[in-house]
Amino acid sequence: MELPSTKPYLLRAIWEWCCDNGFTPHIAVEVDERTRVPREFVRDNQIVLNLGPDATKKLLIGNDFIDFQARFGGVARELSVPLERVSAIYARENGAGMAFEVDGAEDEADAEFIDAAEAKPETDEPPPEPPRPETGRPWLQRIK
Repeated sequence: MELPSTKPYLLRAIWEWCCDNGFTPHIAVEVDERTRVPREFVRDNQIVLNLGPDATKKLLIGNDFIDFQARFGGVARELSVPLERVSAIYARENGAGMAFEVDGAEDEADAEFIDAAEAKPETDEPPPEPPRPETGRPWLQRIK
């Protein structure tokens, strides 16, 4: 018997922790054909979405999908994200959260905890600087 995924419970817990502590929860999503998001905001098949209570309406973090309404450029949109496509949930203010493997076959062992204060490269040489978005908006960089 296959155990149910812990991912939806972990996502709901980190979301609640963010909201309870005055942080803004964001998710990073690897977009595929089943992901319903505004495609004009997708870059390299990825999108970061604000899941804060002030940014969403009718938010439902279910066991298979995250469904909600959000405004983009003043226009209300219906969004639906398969949970298996979520690669991270984190607080915008400090980067604390959790990252997940995005292969559709995640389990507890695939989750890796993130603490922005403890994130260190595994080698002595600094990693190359990735290009920063010109929008001035927060962005997520996965460090392995």
